[in-house]
Amino acid sequence: MIIVVTGTPGVGKTTVSRLLSKKLGYEYVGVKEFARENGIGEMVGEELEIDVDELAEAMLREFHGQDVVIDGHLSHFVPADVVIVLRANPKLVAERLMERGYSKEKLAENVEAELVDVILVEALEENGNVLEVDTTGKTPDEVVDEIIELIEGGIKRRVGIVDWSGVYDEVLPYLRLEG
Repeated sequence: MIIVVTGTPGVGKTTVSRLLSKKLGYEYVGVKEFARENGIGEMVGEELEIDVDELAEAMLREFHGQDVVIDGHLSHFVPADVVIVLRANPKLVAERLMERGYSKEKLAENVEAELVDVILVEALEENGNVLEVDTTGKTPDEVVDEIIELIEGGIKRRVGIVDWSGVYDEVLPYLRLEG
């Protein structure tokens, strides 16, 4: 089974993906590392710009029929049996990205993306089997247990469980709102 774990940077993808792969006995694969190792994408400044179509084709060739957890904020473009979209309060995302040293522009872009469901919408456009999981206030183990319970329960789609509109005022300082 191919499980992809996606979401805005700072929601806990890597921690949850590594733990999920360990608990299930699946191989763990990070999108960035896979892309670098397979010559997919090019460096633009300090960022690796990944061609999502090339990534999807290469990952499908490599992992078709295998048990794997694929981690990355572009992983929802990879054909998968299930797409897990991790969500977190945008204020928490902002705090985590500040700790990582993100520029104000990248921080604002990612906080806004989490606030308005960008990754969830993209995932739904790419795959029918999408499970949305809110990580806010949960330990990584709790998140993994919830994911496993959903998968083992045969749940194919669970979306619309997160609404960050109530925290807009809290994240306003992190957004770029000038004209």
